[in-house]
Amino acid sequence: MMKSLMVLPPLLLILAGCQNKQEVYVENTMFKENKAAVSTINKTHQETLAENKKLLNDKTPTIQKELIIEANVKEDNTLDMNKALMEFYTEWKHVKYKLGGNSKRGIDCSAFTQRIFKEKFDVKIPRTTRTQVKVGKRVKKSELILGDLVFFKTGKTDRHVGIYMGDGTFMHASIKGIKFTKLNKPFYKKTYWTSRRIMN
Repeated sequence: MMKSLMVLPPLLLILAGCQNKQEVYVENTMFKENKAAVSTINKTHQETLAENKKLLNDKTPTIQKELIIEANVKEDNTLDMNKALMEFYTEWKHVKYKLGGNSKRGIDCSAFTQRIFKEKFDVKIPRTTRTQVKVGKRVKKSELILGDLVFFKTGKTDRHVGIYMGDGTFMHASIKGIKFTKLNKPFYKKTYWTSRRIMN
């Protein structure tokens, strides 16, 4: 019995040793296989990245060129429009408001915007505020750009119009004359109605 007990521990150690070696072998084999798989995946990934980079490099100059040209055209158009609007303002800034007026002896808001578009951009728009609000396309107040028309309901039947000048400001023929006013001025913020884009 004592001999049997003495033989058992070395046998257990041998078996345990074999099992550990087998587990180590399996782990090593799995590690190598995983490493090989990861290497293949990485290689494929790197090849894909390289291909994408090549395609991107091939197309980027053209895309960048188009974007730069488009940005420059937009900037030039904006500068030209701003210059034209400021020229008109300089020419008309001392003209007084006159309901129904359409000359330098006196002008109203819709005649003012009509003249701007005709004289500076050769664009014909209707004479009255109620008809001007029907031309072009409607734009959100948050999406206003230079040259958009802004409309206000200033009374039960009274309507008012000005031209957006950027930075939250519009130019108009007000009862105080030709001037620039902030859209967020309480009176105009409260009476704001809608906006129209006449030119793209």
